[in-house]
Amino acid sequence: MNSVTDVDPGEVESTRRLRRRPVRADLLAVGAYVLLGVFVCLNYWGDVEGRVSSHLPTDHSWFEWLFAHGAYSVRHLENPLFTAQQNAPDGVNMMANTSLLGVTLPLAPLTMLLGPQVMYALYLGAALAATAGTAYWMLSRHLVRSRAAAFVGGAFLGFAPGIIHHANGQPNFVSNFLLPLIVVRVLRLGEPGRWRRNGLVLGLLVAYQIFINEEMLLLTALGCLVVVLAYIVQRPAAARAAAGPFVASLGVGGGLALLLAAYPIWFQFNGPQSYRGLQGGVFHNWGEDLAAFVTFARDTWAGDPAVEQTIGLTEQNTWFGWPLVLLSVVALVLLVRRSLAARIVAVLVVVFTVAAIGPWVRFDGELTGVRGPWSYVPDDLPLVEMMMPTRLTLVVAAAVGVLLALAWDAVSRQGRPVAAPPRVPAPRTGEPATTTEPVAAEKPGPSRRRWLRPVGYAAITLAVLPLFPRPLPAQQIDPPPHFITAGGWRPYVPAGRTLVPVPIPSNVHGLPTLRWSALTGQEFPIPGGYFIGPNEVGEGVFGAPNRPTSSLIYSTMDANAVPALTDENRRQAIEDLRFWRASVVVLGANPREAVLRELVTALIGPPQRVDDVWVWDVRAQVG
Repeated sequence: MNSVTDVDPGEVESTRRLRRRPVRADLLAVGAYVLLGVFVCLNYWGDVEGRVSSHLPTDHSWFEWLFAHGAYSVRHLENPLFTAQQNAPDGVNMMANTSLLGVTLPLAPLTMLLGPQVMYALYLGAALAATAGTAYWMLSRHLVRSRAAAFVGGAFLGFAPGIIHHANGQPNFVSNFLLPLIVVRVLRLGEPGRWRRNGLVLGLLVAYQIFINEEMLLLTALGCLVVVLAYIVQRPAAARAAAGPFVASLGVGGGLALLLAAYPIWFQFNGPQSYRGLQGGVFHNWGEDLAAFVTFARDTWAGDPAVEQTIGLTEQNTWFGWPLVLLSVVALVLLVRRSLAARIVAVLVVVFTVAAIGPWVRFDGELTGVRGPWSYVPDDLPLVEMMMPTRLTLVVAAAVGVLLALAWDAVSRQGRPVAAPPRVPAPRTGEPATTTEPVAAEKPGPSRRRWLRPVGYAAITLAVLPLFPRPLPAQQIDPPPHFITAGGWRPYVPAGRTLVPVPIPSNVHGLPTLRWSALTGQEFPIPGGYFIGPNEVGEGVFGAPNRPTSSLIYSTMDANAVPALTDENRRQAIEDLRFWRASVVVLGANPREAVLRELVTALIGPPQRVDDVWVWDVRAQVG
């Protein structure tokens, strides 16, 4: 930072007034982000305990379960990196899943007080607003002069179409509030005399982000790598001068992050229920459709849900719409010649757009037959094997947010009275000169090109306004049975035994029964679940490997008819219940309740009606 000691006392007082003045603008910006976060989650608040995401209801229930897991781990002082309350008896490696431990553990007291459904809705809106807030701070303090420019950029970074898409059940991808702070800290690593402090702060931020979302941390690291390389190419002399402190700070930060996260990372890859890659490399083929860039996202005011049937993408990580794409191209053309930041943004956009294409180029939902960059990347390459190419465009979205701030800032200076060049305070001894592009000296005179400001503001507004988010769509879900919420299950489930809900929770079936566990504070273990775990050869698969009885339950649900059963089916049912350490089987209200009751009765005998559920006490049969 530049020193103010080189300025006369009058200028110092003026600077202090300018620093105080933006506080009101900062509060207004953050307040607007909070209101927007509430607006996005509005549909949940109509019935926060009975509504889940319409697009990803199972993901929504999984994250409710995660908030309950954080509270359970704190309440019982158990290792949060592993849980035995799902996928009994094998359990789930929470570090190998999207566990959000950096959020669920600190918020455990609130989850105990309010419940996981309320915490989910509260946190989702807060995470969106917090990400926009830290992005606003980064832009206003380090990149642009105009608070309005920072507000526009921060709003896009926090509420971009791709982020709102993930807000439908995946709050880990909207929890990006540490990422702007990490980027700022990386860009300050070259400051002389501060390598220890900068490294320590970076290490703490990185270590914490590991417990929020490792994938977004990896994308941020890749983005920072490209930024640093682009800066070295364009400012080789300044880069050489900063190389020593940069490397030293990076070493301190990396060492501290590794020290803090070494055991959790080891546990992730070597602990119980860890895995190596995903079966079939399912993520590797999910590249970005080129038509998606100019398509309006589903959950924006200009979006149409029907477009998903034409493009058919799995995720809407870009979906900027053609006005924003056109504006971005024009802004880059106008800014790259005079702005170092704009040139770096251009590099980010090009590199990550190409990288996101995937193994084959796809346009408007159709494969073109042209090979993409990922066709040359081995499926089993460490880290890469778990990446989804389309998500690389989240870096493009971040670059576009920065570009919007740069463009608004440039427009805000058009047409103003031109005065003498501003006085730049001398840097401290040993401090490198600022990397900001020098301000060209212009002859004092009246305002020129005054018309550019309203035209520029209008162009940016018209490009961004269609992307204003809609409230996330929500659907009603049946409440858990009174037998579950009132604790009627307790006499049936002694310590060390499990409650087997019908249907058994999985990635496809059993969404309501997964919530039984979440909404009762995970006080009883359940088989199956919604997670990624190892198959018989150690590859990651979604959910627990099916047992014969769980497969029979799922096929009966799908066909809505009970198949012909054999003695082997009955023997296997008892064997599976024994494997699950079951003490009771419970069937609640379900669209397939009649056929499921008929199936389970044919397998293990008649049930009892207890409260509002059917109960099979299997302790005598299982032993």
